[in-house]
Amino acid sequence: MSNGSTFPPHRRLRGTLVIALVALVVAGAAGWLVWRPLSGAGGEPSGAAPPGAAASGGAGGNSKESKEPKDPDSKGPKDHQAPPGGDSHKGNPHGSLKGKTVVIDPGHNPRNRDHAREIARLVNIGNERKECDTTGTATNDGYAEAAFTLDVARRTRALLQDQGAKVVFTQDGDRPYGPCVDERATIGNKAHADAAVSIHADGSGTGNRGFHVILPARVRAGAADTSPIVPPSRELGERLAGRFVAVTGSAPSNYVGGGTGLDVRSDLGGLNLSTVPKVFIECGNMRDAKDAAHLTDAQWRQKAARGITEGIADFLTR
Repeated sequence: MSNGSTFPPHRRLRGTLVIALVALVVAGAAGWLVWRPLSGAGGEPSGAAPPGAAASGGAGGNSKESKEPKDPDSKGPKDHQAPPGGDSHKGNPHGSLKGKTVVIDPGHNPRNRDHAREIARLVNIGNERKECDTTGTATNDGYAEAAFTLDVARRTRALLQDQGAKVVFTQDGDRPYGPCVDERATIGNKAHADAAVSIHADGSGTGNRGFHVILPARVRAGAADTSPIVPPSRELGERLAGRFVAVTGSAPSNYVGGGTGLDVRSDLGGLNLSTVPKVFIECGNMRDAKDAAHLTDAQWRQKAARGITEGIADFLTR
């Protein structure tokens, strides 16, 4: 045979095919060994999610976020990344607050302006003495904070009652003035409230925008001892802030709280003298035109009431 081969042509061809097949198998195995360490448990290579999937959302991905989902009720700025105008919280169905008592404190009083001497008298708030009450602020067009707080409070009451809660008001436009800040705290204490929220709107400078929730500082002075209520009040405030931004679409304050939407104060009698979990919410700045446009809009006020309700409900059903 030619080329000195001792094998017939058909045997040489078969040998060549066997060698080629072995080489192909070895190459394929090597390729699989190189690819396998780069893939997740679900078989998709890291950084190459399947069509339509988020880069970090696949069940087999290596992203830390995909393994540790964020809790929408957890602390800090994550609460404030919720989409604006979100749906009503599904975790708080009708009747879920049965047996719970909530105190709603509409800030100020529409008739305080007619009782300047009475609301100017000083009352003891534990660590100092302050005015009984104030008139509150207003928008540049004259919409009073006291009218705003009553409207949102009444809307909030209706939503809370729909979920079965007992709601107690500190005032419902039925008093000549006040009540004083110390009495507002006493009303919540006597009701043995499971949660208390004082509703306000701020009167800061133009350009200062957004809401913030005021939490009690640790105060032990005179009749004030907030130590037992500081932790639950913070949780109430965090949940309230998280739901408020989700429902209203409002951003946390750009001038108080460092972007968290939370502020801690020791100079408010309504907090210092409370023995039940309590916070204040400043729903926006009435002196800023953009915030005022929301605060004067009835549909937005309904959203504000819903955000407050959902925050309270989240706290009470935790």
